[in-house]
Amino acid sequence: MSKSAKNNSVRIIAGNWRGRRLDVADVPGLRPSGDRSRETLFNWLQPWIAEANCADLFAGTGALGFEAASRGAASVLMVEKHALARAYLRKSIEQLQATQVTLVAGGALSQIEKLATESFDLVFVDPPFDSNLGGLVLDRLDTQGCVRPGGFVYVESPASAEISLPDDWSNWRDKTIGDVRMQLFRRRPENDERKPPANGSDV
Repeated sequence: MSKSAKNNSVRIIAGNWRGRRLDVADVPGLRPSGDRSRETLFNWLQPWIAEANCADLFAGTGALGFEAASRGAASVLMVEKHALARAYLRKSIEQLQATQVTLVAGGALSQIEKLATESFDLVFVDPPFDSNLGGLVLDRLDTQGCVRPGGFVYVESPASAEISLPDDWSNWRDKTIGDVRMQLFRRRPENDERKPPANGSDV
């Protein structure tokens, strides 16, 4: 997350909570995923988001996790280590009556060790931009095996970032918007012949 949240709020784009604005903590480095990026991402995910079990490992503002819940995800696990950010996330959960969202304290890498095998369909990884954690987190998720076959890991990172994929993963979608690189990685599905777009990047 590369910049402070200038407007101190984030807007849910679509779904049950469409148009709702949620307060954002004033924490250095906290940056909500932009509306354009989220709209692109959830257009990619539209066939899979309903009833998905999701994890948002650097929850921050909650922009990705709440968007997923609004669009029909069955469950969203939010992980956030900053106490003030967690307080704002807890307030948003209460305001939305988001019973499908669970908030836990801690860092992403330590929490991954606690996740059950094949427990998630979709994992959001949007770490601080200067951390270079995207590839490390993807490797740890692969090692732990907590993403189901056919499941996705979304990594948001600086435009220049390069991530080496573990075996059995593909770069399903890849797009750069301004200084943000959006990469959607997919674990090889079982008995599924659907392929990513030829150019790896539409919408």
